[in-house]
Amino acid sequence: MKLSTSLNTPAYSSRTSVDAAAAFVVEAERLGVDTVWTAEAWGTDAFTPLAHVAALTERIKLATGIVQISARAPVMTAMTAMTLDVLSGGRMVLGLGVSGPQVVEGLHGQRYDRPLERLREYVEVLRLAFAGERLEYSGNQTVLPLSGGEGKALRLALKPNPRLPIHLATLGPRAMELCGEIADGWVATCFVPERSGVYIDALARGAERAGRSLTEIAIDAGGPLAFSDDVGRLVQSRKKALAFQLSAMGSPKTNFYNMAYSRMGYEDVAQEVRKLWLDAKRDDAVAAVPDELAASTSLFGTREMVRDRMRAYRDAGVTTLRIDPMGREPSERLAVLEQAIDVAREVTAAI
Repeated sequence: MKLSTSLNTPAYSSRTSVDAAAAFVVEAERLGVDTVWTAEAWGTDAFTPLAHVAALTERIKLATGIVQISARAPVMTAMTAMTLDVLSGGRMVLGLGVSGPQVVEGLHGQRYDRPLERLREYVEVLRLAFAGERLEYSGNQTVLPLSGGEGKALRLALKPNPRLPIHLATLGPRAMELCGEIADGWVATCFVPERSGVYIDALARGAERAGRSLTEIAIDAGGPLAFSDDVGRLVQSRKKALAFQLSAMGSPKTNFYNMAYSRMGYEDVAQEVRKLWLDAKRDDAVAAVPDELAASTSLFGTREMVRDRMRAYRDAGVTTLRIDPMGREPSERLAVLEQAIDVAREVTAAI
């Protein structure tokens, strides 16, 4: 099982914090971390911070987690990913997602219609671009070149790289099947190892439909990690994040994270937390998140407890464990990361 971590892109708000975030990635590479991920919501874009750390590192893979497909034309995403892949010496991993209507319609001014159809067509255009093919495509949402105009089908003036990996961040059953069918990997969120079948079974169905094995699909999942005897304090901090995710990361009508936890058997909890949050009872919403859910979506506790959680992720089929080490200062986060890497080696050696 490989290890990945995340670049703290909210830190890209001042020169001092930028340097600290980048230094963390440099040290993570030295410690043996395989991949660093960047997020994209309504702050930094996903690519620019990766370009920054690409210039400071040599080996660590650079992954977008995720690029919002409604924010860019597919060919522009292909050009950006291929450029960063060349600049980094072949370290690019392109993570994509459909986001949600609140961001897509509110921030990008695009209708959130038939998102899975758009995602499939988007990936198909990316594959053409990566392979160096002429960009000629006729879909329901993407047409190249635009008909009735003066455009012509072009090839990108970049060295083809058909092996540039595409990972998808998906949650619903149909979306998981699509990921299994067309993607090189899955970027997991709302992941509870003990209940992972709700995702993995659909992923396997998609892979089978494409005539391939589930083992051909990389699975990146994990969560916040901290070593402590005071698990209750850590769980409480996790409950705040989960309450926000269940309630505020989406519109009052559409919240894919809430739906995902509901499918895993937490429907009553998910609905109660969201109702309390939307009724402006934030503290009650946090309190309504079960300790069990907070603990099962994180890696908290003593060294032995963290080791057990890592084994649970491994046994659920996770191929790359994403670690978000907790700590107030970069030095604290690095100390947690270093110890986590040591524990992960024990787990891997025990196979």
